[in-house]
Amino acid sequence: MIAQINPNYIKTRPMKVLTRFMSYALFEGRPVTTKGRWINPLVFSILKTVSATKNRYKSIEKPIFILGTGRSGTTILGIVLSMHREVGYLNEPKAIWHVIHPHEDLIGNYSRVPDAKYCLTAEDATDEMRQRAAQMFGAYLTVTRSKRLVDKYPELIFRVDFVRALFPDARFIFLARNGWDTCHSIAAWSKRLGVQVNGENHDWWGVDDRKWRLIVEQLVKTDSVFAEMADEIKHFERHLDRATIEWILTMQEGLRLMQVASDYIHLVRFEDLTLEPDKTLAALCNFCELPTDNTFQEYARQTLHPVPARDPFDIHPKIAPVFHDTMAKLRYEG
Repeated sequence: MIAQINPNYIKTRPMKVLTRFMSYALFEGRPVTTKGRWINPLVFSILKTVSATKNRYKSIEKPIFILGTGRSGTTILGIVLSMHREVGYLNEPKAIWHVIHPHEDLIGNYSRVPDAKYCLTAEDATDEMRQRAAQMFGAYLTVTRSKRLVDKYPELIFRVDFVRALFPDARFIFLARNGWDTCHSIAAWSKRLGVQVNGENHDWWGVDDRKWRLIVEQLVKTDSVFAEMADEIKHFERHLDRATIEWILTMQEGLRLMQVASDYIHLVRFEDLTLEPDKTLAALCNFCELPTDNTFQEYARQTLHPVPARDPFDIHPKIAPVFHDTMAKLRYEG
């Protein structure tokens, strides 16, 4: 489905289709694992022009960012929120973020600089970055005639302070999903969509393992539990083992943020979202200060359904205790 649009999306709120196409074609950019990368020069030309112009665009008020681990339901949550009458939704607009910060590209979508940063702090934000962010996201809201921005970019969970330095009133949704299901989904995605291009391997772990190397060097080696086994983790080859490391580190960061920043971070469990969409989305919209929208609520009921749980797999014995502990903290049974 182009831009995650299906017949029910078109039927429910037809004007939203145009918004999604503009988001997809003009602002998000195409990553290395997708088709249509020919459009990227056009996207970057637009973004760089917009970021440098003196035009005044719509101001960004209380932008909403969806965080977590990829393959945990972040896309379906973003698509559901995109149906809200006030929302303009961007699905991983990494082209925009690359223009904002040239060293943020973890995958190697647009840059191969060796000093990419998995974690960004408030100190990494400059006045120029704030200006570029305000211009590009403001232009997006102006073009799509939207009031509120929703940006789904799961890895921003390691950059919350950086984002808040750009948008001090930002709201963050921490989406958690059962570790068994998330890791199975990551492994299946990487096997299914991984490709060889000009001698390079492009999959979930980046161009020739770029993302995996960054996870090991910048997350694993600084983690109090994993640091002592970093050399062994570095050589993990199985997708499930790598996915388990990414899930644990991401969930731990989300749990840490919930302790120190619960006033601007809201936890949503994927299972609650699909089992009780009315209740879960009512709490989420209240947190994000989104008004009641009956069409949005009805679309959510039609779209969100419980997903059968995946079977447990044989976790590497050295990381199994941390995995089970993280599952327990998120209220998942073993």
